[in-house]
Amino acid sequence: MEKQILHIDVNNAFLSWTAVEMLKKGSKIDIREIPAIIGGDESKRSGIVLAKSMKAKECGINTAETIYQARIKCPGLKVFPSNYKIYKQYSDNLYNLLLQYTDKIERFSIDECFLDMTEYLMKEDLYNKAKEISKRVKQELGFTVNIGVANNKLLAKMASDFTKPDKIHTLYKEEIPQKMWPLPVSELFMLGKKTVPKLYNLQIKTIGDLAHTNKDFLEKKFGKHGIMMWEYSNGIDNSEVNYKEEKPKGIGNSITLPENITNIEKIEEVLLALTEQVTYRLRKYNMKATTVNVQLRTNEFKDTSHQGKLLNQTSSTKEIYKKAKELLSQMYISGIPIRLVGLRVDGLVEEGEMQLSFFQNNNEKKQEKLDSVIDKLKDKYGYNSITRAGKMNVEKYMPEYKNYKQN
Repeated sequence: MEKQILHIDVNNAFLSWTAVEMLKKGSKIDIREIPAIIGGDESKRSGIVLAKSMKAKECGINTAETIYQARIKCPGLKVFPSNYKIYKQYSDNLYNLLLQYTDKIERFSIDECFLDMTEYLMKEDLYNKAKEISKRVKQELGFTVNIGVANNKLLAKMASDFTKPDKIHTLYKEEIPQKMWPLPVSELFMLGKKTVPKLYNLQIKTIGDLAHTNKDFLEKKFGKHGIMMWEYSNGIDNSEVNYKEEKPKGIGNSITLPENITNIEKIEEVLLALTEQVTYRLRKYNMKATTVNVQLRTNEFKDTSHQGKLLNQTSSTKEIYKKAKELLSQMYISGIPIRLVGLRVDGLVEEGEMQLSFFQNNNEKKQEKLDSVIDKLKDKYGYNSITRAGKMNVEKYMPEYKNYKQN
């Protein structure tokens, strides 16, 4: 299966996160919209610009130049101190939101993440998922991101560095000649500053020039680094997303349908497919949910959602699906065409933190055991080796679902 990779890069992270925090505390000014910078100790002439607003950039201010130089270029410049504690908080907020989409996240830096979406798309278009993430980050967290969409980490990273801010770019293999090769060779990921002049002396000035240079020649000149440069310039990268498993605060999935649905029974079947995938992940973490949220998007791109508390903390597919159907019946207006269906569980607790409930009956305990058996069969024989009868018809209008695979 070809990898499905996203690279998320926060736009102007330090300044954006400072701006959001100031607005939360009642500031009347959004420092992203004025000439402003995040800087080091201004009492020292060596204090440098760590981040700048677009207005500051228009004044000619550059990252890493001294604040003294920046003030000469822009006398009305506003300078704000860095605050690592706030940056860490907002970085964690972003990470926890992304955990709702995949367990495989590599925190490349405080403001960058790689996401391996290969096993979590249910064959939905990766670009559409990137749009959903971008929208949620903006609405729920208050800042913007650039997202690179590709089939490996290298191309996803290169794509996210294209025009900014608040953009989504693809860079698939067939797009390399048009989108990547014309770029200056200095923009190739992992190419050191000392290497660029050496390449220029060899008349290698664009990434395309590098891609068309003989690989053996580059190896002779630069050793193993020469091979890596040649592979990267040709979009070759087999590295994995190096993730650390962490407990999520919520788990969700959604799917944009290939055609609009107006029949609530069909929506329920899609909801069952989503519930099974979400609860499978929930049980993998040995966690149980207390809240269920169902999202619908109409053919006119109007979003509605309903949320409800579960009677008991549970990871049962049956119980969570029962609550999801109840929420759907409350929110869906008959006849309205639905384009997207989403399901999320929140208020997660670990097995050791659970509160025993007098309301949990033997049937629920039996259902949990059944879910455990089904999970083991999926682990051994593949995600689709066993399926619930209630979702058999989902393939009629979600033909991609039968190909969905989960480790």
